[in-house]
Amino acid sequence: MAAMGEGGGNAVIDRAKFGPLQFGVTALCFIIAMLDGFDTQSIAFVAPKIAEDWGLAPSAFGPIFAIGLLGLTVGAFTLSPAADKFGRKTVILISTFIFGLFALLTAFSTSMNELLIYRFITGIGLGAAMPNIIALTSEYGPARLRATLVTVMFCGFPLGSTIGGLVSTWLIATWDWHSVFVVGGVLPLLLLPVLFFMLPESVRFMVAKGAPESKIAPIVHKIDANASVSEFIAGLKHEQSSAAKGFSVFQLFREGRASTTLLLWVAFFMNLLVMYFLVNWLPTLLKGAGLPLSLAILSTATLNLGGVVGAIALGRMIDKISPYLVLGTAYAASAAFIALLAFGGTNLTVLLLGAALSGFGVVGAQIGMNALTASVYPTAIRATGVGWALGVGRIGAIVGPLVGGVLLAGGWTPQSLILLAVVPAVIASVAVFTLGATRGKAEA
Repeated sequence: MAAMGEGGGNAVIDRAKFGPLQFGVTALCFIIAMLDGFDTQSIAFVAPKIAEDWGLAPSAFGPIFAIGLLGLTVGAFTLSPAADKFGRKTVILISTFIFGLFALLTAFSTSMNELLIYRFITGIGLGAAMPNIIALTSEYGPARLRATLVTVMFCGFPLGSTIGGLVSTWLIATWDWHSVFVVGGVLPLLLLPVLFFMLPESVRFMVAKGAPESKIAPIVHKIDANASVSEFIAGLKHEQSSAAKGFSVFQLFREGRASTTLLLWVAFFMNLLVMYFLVNWLPTLLKGAGLPLSLAILSTATLNLGGVVGAIALGRMIDKISPYLVLGTAYAASAAFIALLAFGGTNLTVLLLGAALSGFGVVGAQIGMNALTASVYPTAIRATGVGWALGVGRIGAIVGPLVGGVLLAGGWTPQSLILLAVVPAVIASVAVFTLGATRGKAEA
């Protein structure tokens, strides 16, 4: 797929079979994404129960939702450039430790202030992990499968959210809300030694940073036992020469990348605004509309499950046809599906259908955007490019829950709040179609 390929992409990786090394990288990143999804979503599942235990109004959780997303933003902005300097694996290990430890500490919160602090630091770890698992999976994927691998890997995020919804209902009923954070903290900490010993550093990153051939050769031979290491390194010489000088964020706007970067940021901002508004507020809004909490949580889990299906389907389409056409259409369709969700009332069938289709468009297309973003930047600034796009998107993700809390406190009905999410979905669609037209002219 020409639109997604890197200029002068490495022939060794592109022609190699999808073997144990590539599968291992994708699988480990998938597990990290699952845990990331579980821990990101966990607060939404327990918020109604904490509000009940602490005698708070549901609207009081707007700042709690937002502070976690602020942490995600800080993590994406600050540690993504660090990964382009020190390596993907290093930052993945650090970020997994951070979000595991502070998710566990969240279980012992006794006040809103403690909850705010722990959710913020948990968010920093979560936000730093995201761009690096995307970059690492992309850098080991052959061009013919790259979008598919990134989207399948990132399906771990909505899948983790979906499993989190189902498990959280049982955990809360069996023990209490604290147990959700205990599970969300212990699992990442147990994963750390596995990642340390089994997750390789990005071999493209190693070449771009001028690592000695003796360190590169073992990884190249795992990709293709018959490959020439010198050919592999020569195929990525352009990435060594394009290694960012100085602050890598500035490189996102150089060499004709400014319009691409800005349009990506608009799409990320708008779609993550919709996505996090829905996943954070949907349980509370549907409970307020008259559904039992268990069914309200089920609707949100269904939205994330729809995102898993959407990501896989859209990923395959992106590898075969224009990613801009696929993703722009998906965002436009999601606007219609959100409207269906808004008008579902308490009809469980309509709500579940609307949630699944909304997830297909909103969550699925967001995962596709991650793959697209990883493909348009060179190795030297890939983690920065993905991280800053996600970081700008997280600002939208902060705005969504905050606005939801303000409007809910101001007397807006659940239906009108959900319907409002149609607007940014349409704007995201326009941004992606414009990006496609802009890059099409540049590549012509």
